[in-house]
Amino acid sequence: MRAVVQRVSCARVTVAEEEACSMGEGLLALIGVGRGDTAAQAQELARRLVHLRVFDDVERRMNLSLLDTGGALGLVSQFTLYGDARQGRRPSYAAAAPAAEAAPLIDALGEYARGLGVPVVSGRFQAMMNVALVNSGPVTILLDTAKQF
Repeated sequence: MRAVVQRVSCARVTVAEEEACSMGEGLLALIGVGRGDTAAQAQELARRLVHLRVFDDVERRMNLSLLDTGGALGLVSQFTLYGDARQGRRPSYAAAAPAAEAAPLIDALGEYARGLGVPVVSGRFQAMMNVALVNSGPVTILLDTAKQF
């Protein structure tokens, strides 16, 4: 599983001009599920997201996590994180998991994070979503359970 994680002061996801979810301060994570990913990887990614120390402490050092700040975790599925454009101008998405495999893992990721004590909001799987956010910092981190980066 892959994630592009942004520290946000607020974020909102709309589908067909209706609000699917919104959040205040926290992390917004765009999540890609790869072929062969498992529930164990969803659990690992949830743990990494919840414990990621990218929020300022009293000395203005990035030393605090969502658990420390009480922030929310926003999850937005995004199969294009597995796009491969090394062979030309049109990306291949062959490494992305099919929807039937990806949807339960996105749901599991959210449940694992909730179980760790973090409020979770999410977009709508397979919907055309508009994501609006205010990146605080800006801070953007890439995570990959296969540790490719």
